[in-house]
Order: sequence, then structure tokens, then C-alpha cells
Amino acid sequence: MAINNNELPDLASVATKKKGTVVGVVVALAGLAVLFQSMYTVDEGHVGIVKRFGEATEQVNPGLHTKIPIVDTVEVLEIRTRKNVEKLNASTHEQMPVTAEVSINWTVIREQAFELFKSYGGLTQFETRILDPKLRSATKDALARYKAEELIQNRSQVIAQIEELLIEGMKEYPVKLDSAQLENLGLPQKYIQSIETKQTEKNLAAAEMHRLERQKLEAQQQVNTAFAQRDAAKAQADGKAYAIKAEAQAEAEAIKLKGLAEAESIHKKVEALKGSKEMVEYVRAQQWNGQMPTTIMGADQNVLWNLDEKKK
Repeated sequence: MAINNNELPDLASVATKKKGTVVGVVVALAGLAVLFQSMYTVDEGHVGIVKRFGEATEQVNPGLHTKIPIVDTVEVLEIRTRKNVEKLNASTHEQMPVTAEVSINWTVIREQAFELFKSYGGLTQFETRILDPKLRSATKDALARYKAEELIQNRSQVIAQIEELLIEGMKEYPVKLDSAQLENLGLPQKYIQSIETKQTEKNLAAAEMHRLERQKLEAQQQVNTAFAQRDAAKAQADGKAYAIKAEAQAEAEAIKLKGLAEAESIHKKVEALKGSKEMVEYVRAQQWNGQMPTTIMGADQNVLWNLDEKKK
């Protein structure tokens, strides 16, 4: 049987079509890759620094953005609060060696993040080159202003001093310092023992002082009680004395009044006797005890008081 060549598949045409399909797929995939590479996102709490051929050109906020593939790259910079901790050796005001662990919370100012990146290349470089040395320097300076005992007693004041010095040293940089903390402070063991001994002695002295004050208070209470009892007794005695005096005065006044009355009565009797002989005889009769006298002197004496005269 003869084969018709016109009915045979055109292998070249098939190959061309397959090649075109593959190219199309490759182009589509390349386009998707380019599109994918041209889009990027910046998370909240960060900003993006766009670099074109390594040069920082702009700062972008959180969200979806586009860039030129291959030409542009993006560095993400955190603008949330970060915490740096430094351990260091320092000296007190009296040159006593101490170890300290200090921390600082800080934040990159959003509007100045681009400037920080251009100047220092990123947060890690900024911390290493600027923030950490400034933190160590401020801490050593602050600790050197206080004696060892003051570091223990005035810890909050020392922290405030560290923060003040650090803020002053960092005021030209595009960051905000939130708060410093003195995480740990190590003093020589001998000094700690001496502090404990001194504190124990203070506690004992305070206890003794309290005991003495209590005894003094109790003694004062006893004195006050004695004074109160004395005052009460005095008041009672004064009351009795006043009552006796008042009674005596009343009695004296009564006697005086009675004497005046008697004197007045006698005076009136005397006046009456002077003017009436019969009144004299009457008084004599009142005073006679009813007995005859045993002795009569004089011729004119009459036992019955001149009864003859009455008869006349």
C-alpha cells in the first residue's frame, strides 16, 4: 500500500509550535518572577530603606511597595523600642571597684531613620559604635560620683544620674532614650560584710533606743500619775480646808451675832434697871434661889427686899 506524503505530520511545524509554547511559558514565568521581585512589604514597627546600586535613596513606611528588580534593594530598620544591656567594671567615689550591669531602652525616631541608616549603616552598627560606648561612659561617670554606701542607699538617684548623662551625650543622634536601669551592682564581699555588720549594729542600737524611750515613757507616765494623785489629794485637802474654814467663819459669825444680841439685851436691861427700882427688885427676885441667907449685915438689910415699901 502506498503512503501519501501529504498525510504525514509536519515534524518541523510541530517542533516550532512546541518551541513557541516553551518560550511563552518561560517568558510568563520570567514575567511573574520579575513582578514578584518588584514587589515587597514592610512590616509594622519598621521602615524600609531603598538602596539603588548600594546608595540609600529613600525611606518607605510599613505596607506594600514596588521596586526595580536587580537595581533596587531594601533594608528594613526597626523603629520599635529596643533594649541594650552592658556589663562593665567601674569605681566608686572612694575608688572602690564595682561591677555593674546597666540597660537602656531606646527608639529610633521614625522621621530620622533614613539619616541614621546613611550615617551608621544600620541598628547593629549604631549600637556598637555609638550607643554602647556612650552607655558605658555615662554609667562609669555616674558611679564615680557616689560612695559605695550611697550607691546602695540612693539607687534610684544613681539611675537618674546615668540617664541624665546618657541623654546629654546622645542628644545629637536621631534616637529617643526612654529609661535606664541599673540591673545589677556588685560590691566587694568584704565591704558587703561590713555593711551587714554596720546595719546589724544600727538595728541593735535602734532597738536599745526604743527600749530606753519606752522606759522613759513609762517613767513619765508614773510621774504623771503621781502628779495627778498629788493634785487630787491637794484638791481634796483644799476642799476640806475650805469647808472647815467656811464652817469656822460661819460659827464665828454666829457667835459674834449672838454676843451682839446678848450685849444688846444686857444694855437694854441696864437701861431698864437704871430707870426703875422695881425692875431691880424684879431681877433680884428672878435670881433668888429660894434659900434664906445665913448672914445678914447692916441694919437696913431686909431679906424680903423692902417688902415694907411695897406695902406702903
